[in-house]
Amino acid sequence: MDLFKKITVLSLEQATVLPYLTFLLAQDGMRVIRMEHPIYGDPNRLIGEDVLGEERMNSYFLCINAGKKAITLNLAEPEGKELFRELIQKLNVDIFATNQLPRNYKKLGIDYESMRQIKPDIIWLGVTGFGPDSNEAAYDPILQARSGLMDLTGEKDGDPQVLGIPLPDMGTSVHSYGLLMKALYKREATGQGSCINMSMFESSVSWLTVPITQTASFGKRITRRGNTHEFFAPVSVYQSSNGYVYLAVGNDRQWKSMVSLDAFKALDKPEYEKNEGRIKDVENLNRAINEITRNYTSEELIEFFKSITVPISKIHTVPEVLQDPLVEKRLLFSKDPVTGKKITLAPAPNMTPFLEASSRELSFPPRFGEHNREVFCEIMGHTEDELEKWKEKKVI
Repeated sequence: MDLFKKITVLSLEQATVLPYLTFLLAQDGMRVIRMEHPIYGDPNRLIGEDVLGEERMNSYFLCINAGKKAITLNLAEPEGKELFRELIQKLNVDIFATNQLPRNYKKLGIDYESMRQIKPDIIWLGVTGFGPDSNEAAYDPILQARSGLMDLTGEKDGDPQVLGIPLPDMGTSVHSYGLLMKALYKREATGQGSCINMSMFESSVSWLTVPITQTASFGKRITRRGNTHEFFAPVSVYQSSNGYVYLAVGNDRQWKSMVSLDAFKALDKPEYEKNEGRIKDVENLNRAINEITRNYTSEELIEFFKSITVPISKIHTVPEVLQDPLVEKRLLFSKDPVTGKKITLAPAPNMTPFLEASSRELSFPPRFGEHNREVFCEIMGHTEDELEKWKEKKVI
């Protein structure tokens, strides 16, 4: 898939939503250049522990920025704007992405109309909290709250809870990835570029498939339910003698298989034959299952249910997930050429040909402005003197 190596992505990015998207694009082998303000930079560079003993390379930043290059450029300065236009042309940028507030687009010269004058077939992506007509600031938990995701998460009688991962951020990244692939196909077929406006709010609400239809069409009250399921039973966390398992019985056939096991025969009752009956009495049913499961180890329960092909799992901690053989052979790595520090990265959603060819190793997350000389001098042809002059004037 050398085709992707020919794609250049320039991303005015910070925080999580765009950096995770360009992390995915880097895993395809695209040339990804992240652009930051020469003074402020990406605030996420300062989050987490200082694991390398240097500024702006803290642990939180390292998680989703491998495989990229980094430059700095002040688009508020006239010289910065001119350099930006030159960047688009000389790097032959295919995709430009930003998560700036829309009110800054025109001011910085990064709006689609301005950029298509420079490169007519450019694919432009603007990621915002609530759409291109809103300048409201948006952090992931705010999106979780407003989209209803938080109301759906937590114990039945408890407070709403945030998800364990930033789904509005990362979900928007994945939706944006799909839109970019469609735009690349469109350009290949027609020669035309694209303007994509991606709203984190719209992305987040799109996950509410069942809650929205059930609420709007049938007047159902859908809210958080803890570990149980609104429409299937038994589906929940159950205690074992040495921990917990999650059991998911998805149909009446699986239930029949479950109560055919000697340990669960006492639950083989006419009122539980159909899912509807089990849902009606779910609290008593779950209590009865717990009375049984706590007499067995998690390993024994897993063996029971795997023998009848009913889904079950231990509830793994992150260290246990890392040891899972399916995960272990898909982990990504990156080694710092300066300190020799090697970091482990989360697996790709799908193992790409580029990652396979590179033995699952990506270049180390870039230092602040690390590739200024390479981009501005080696690629664009400017001199060292110009570079120093721009640094003094805070243009780069």
